[in-house]
Amino acid sequence: MSDHSAPLQQPYSRAYEQMLEKVRYDGAYPTREKAEEAVRLVLSGLGRQLTGDERVELAARLPVEAARILSAQIPDTQPVGGWAFVKDLAARAGASLATTRWDTGSVFSAVAAYAGPDLLTRILRQLPSGYALLFGHAELTQAA
Repeated sequence: MSDHSAPLQQPYSRAYEQMLEKVRYDGAYPTREKAEEAVRLVLSGLGRQLTGDERVELAARLPVEAARILSAQIPDTQPVGGWAFVKDLAARAGASLATTRWDTGSVFSAVAAYAGPDLLTRILRQLPSGYALLFGHAELTQAA
């Protein structure tokens, strides 16, 4: 006999489960739920910043659940720099800047693995300054 009042929870794809485990491991989160909260927060924020072909290509490379989170956001008309990005996420989550910076780095580490080096370079060229450090890379500079 089943409980018909319990909501049906769709199982996640294996790829999304692996992404959550990577974020959980890299971020040292105590539970998968905490890792998923970070993934949802950070991918939503990235979806508000990223546009164009890079947004489409990244969504195509991410697990479908992560792609939906990214793609559900309407890009802001004025992208913000890396530090303003972290401050915005902290305000939305009601979390400290240090915790939000940690969450961002943990999630961006997984995103970078899915994107690959070429797409990540293009993403970093599109975004304002400050994102390379959040992805764990040196800041890109234009040659004079």
